[in-house]
Parts: sequence; C-alpha cells; structure tokens
Amino acid sequence: MPDAITVQDLGKRYYRFASDRPWSFHEALLRGFRGLGARDGFWGLRDVSFRVPSGSMLGVVGRNGAGKSTLLRLLGGIDVPDTGRVRVRGRMGALLTVGAGFHRDLTGRENVFISGVVHGLTRAEVRQRFDAIVAFAEVEDFIDSPLRIYSTGMTMRLGFAVAIHMQPEVLLIDEVLAVGDASFQQKCVARIEQFKAAGCAIVLISHELDRIIEMCDEAIWLDGGRLVAQGPPEEVVEQYVLETEGAPPEPELCGVLTE
Repeated sequence: MPDAITVQDLGKRYYRFASDRPWSFHEALLRGFRGLGARDGFWGLRDVSFRVPSGSMLGVVGRNGAGKSTLLRLLGGIDVPDTGRVRVRGRMGALLTVGAGFHRDLTGRENVFISGVVHGLTRAEVRQRFDAIVAFAEVEDFIDSPLRIYSTGMTMRLGFAVAIHMQPEVLLIDEVLAVGDASFQQKCVARIEQFKAAGCAIVLISHELDRIIEMCDEAIWLDGGRLVAQGPPEEVVEQYVLETEGAPPEPELCGVLTE
C-alpha cells in the first residue's frame, strides 16, 4: 500500500516568556517595551521521521509533555514545522476533542449540520448521513433539544458520531476512545477497524497501552520531543513500560502545547 503519511526530520520549536511579561500595549509602553522578548526556547518535537501506509495504524506512546499533541497538530496542518516536512495524502479527519465547536444553545440537529459543513460536507451530504449519525450517537430522543440539556456523555457521543461519518482517508485520534460506556466504546473501536480495513491510514495517541498493542500495526515512543523507539507495538510498549516504570513525572514544558 502507498504511504498516506510521510514525516521526515520533523521539528517544532516553542518559546517561553517570563511570568511578568507585559500583556497589554499600555503596560509595555510604561515599561519602555522592555521584557517583551522570549526568555528561552525549547524543541517540542525534533528530528522525528516515520511513514504510515494506507490501511495501517500507527500508535504513539509517551508521557505528558513528550510531544504527542504537537505531532498531531503538525500532521493536521494546525501548526507549521520549523524543520523537516509532513506529507499527507487523502481527505483527513480528526477525533481530538469530540464535541469541540458545538454550541450549547443550538439543538443537536443544528449542531450536526453546522459541524458537518465545517468539516467540508455540503448540507445535502449531511442530510444523507444525518439518520446514521443520530443512530450511532444513540440520541434520537434528544436530537431536537438544545445541547445545554445533554449530559457530557451524550455530547461526546454526538461529536464522535459526526466525526466518524466524514469518511476520512487519513484519521488522527487523540485519547477519545473512552467515550461513553463499554458497549459504545466497543462500537467506536469497531468503526475505526472498518476505516482501517477500507484503506484509511490512522494515527492513534493513547495512554491505554493495551489498546495500542491490540489495534496498531506499528508504534513509536516519543520522549522529550524525540523519537526514542519505533517498531512492533508489543516491543515498543514493553520498552516504554520498562524504561519509564517508577520514573518521576516530567514537568510540563508548555501546557497543552507539548502534551
């Protein structure tokens, strides 16, 4: 199968600022525009290379601050790399923060149409998939109610259902397979397996190491923004567990920027 994702020598640099940096023009003017510059910089990701063929799933493991979410943003085109390159072939979908972009005062039906159009579908295409989305989310009785009365689980199920009905050729997943109860989680996993069987290339970030072993064809381990290990999921996960077990948690470098 051809490579759907190609990552070569990828790097992203971030900058830290002093806690007393002026945050308004007025404050900066009073200080004579001193203290505006960055205190120092660090690499959120550096010298990372890998390939994901169509119909294959890559698992990404690593502690918080390892660069996993930075990698997803670069793959998704949200951030621009400072070094290296990313090539993604095919229509992309992302299961990151499910339900993000929903408006709580709009109904479930309205949110489905808005979200579908934002993802690049026409209203006719959303209409064609609407019943399947609602049935998958299991919110038929509430679809015309405002989202503010939905439980968190209902909102997440609806967001997940919208995302997986976009028919992506490349799919990025970040810790969202714990949506809903056990039966709904299994339904989500089954749908993702269907995508894979149909030729979709998938990148899965998860702290559920058993899930990485079970679902992925290959895995990589990121630590401090660098690629530490790459290979069969069982071997990478075993190495990750052996070398990090009992190690103290690393400090967050930049909040969500390097999660």
